[in-house]
Amino acid sequence: MTASLPTHADRLLARSFANPSSVERVVRPDTLAIVEDEVMACRTCQRLVAWREQVAMDKRAAYRDWEYWGRGVPGFGDPHASVLVLGLAPAAHGANRTGRVFTGDRSGDWLFRAMHRAGFANQATSTAADDGLQLTGAWVTAAVKCAPPDNTPLPDERSRCAPFFERELTLLTDLVVVVCLGAFAYEAGCRHLGVRPRPKFGHGVEVPVPQGGLTMLCSFHPSQQNTFTGKLTEAMLDDIFTRAGTLRAQA
Repeated sequence: MTASLPTHADRLLARSFANPSSVERVVRPDTLAIVEDEVMACRTCQRLVAWREQVAMDKRAAYRDWEYWGRGVPGFGDPHASVLVLGLAPAAHGANRTGRVFTGDRSGDWLFRAMHRAGFANQATSTAADDGLQLTGAWVTAAVKCAPPDNTPLPDERSRCAPFFERELTLLTDLVVVVCLGAFAYEAGCRHLGVRPRPKFGHGVEVPVPQGGLTMLCSFHPSQQNTFTGKLTEAMLDDIFTRAGTLRAQA
């Protein structure tokens, strides 16, 4: 394959590294790929970095043969998505292991089965980043990009990570619905989308966003605590994605 010639922007960037003060400023347009790269490289929150890397070294016995991801976990899916699915943070032995959000844990099993039944995913399983899963019309992400201790990021960690999610929202220009999985994701969504006052969280609650024409759609999180106790059933989760599809069609 013949290598392509460097563009004008490429040459300017190269020159700027050599002598930043002597060249014009080059402003790169933001893209989802750039956000992905920056999430994976981010080491801003020392507590989260230490935790995610310690988990990746210690491993769970069932995954001792895995090479854990141990980095920030970016969102993934269809860049033309009309439905965004928002969680709080990666799971220590799920996405922190596999490198893809909601992949490799029970919550992801429930989520992608429902998305598959609703036509948003090409398969019902999500076990590894290279398992062939593709999303159509949907983007899945987390408000905090690194696995936190006790599944609980601190307020300052949420704040430092917020620009990543805000950039995703800006770049996903076709969004109609934001499905919030759990109260913490709902709080993050309200904060980023400017919903004040915040209506009480509940499964199936719909909240119109004042600007942008979006609708926030709340669901109980598909955690083992909720699914084992019957607080969330597969039928209830199916109802959420059926409603998301209806809202998309009505937009």
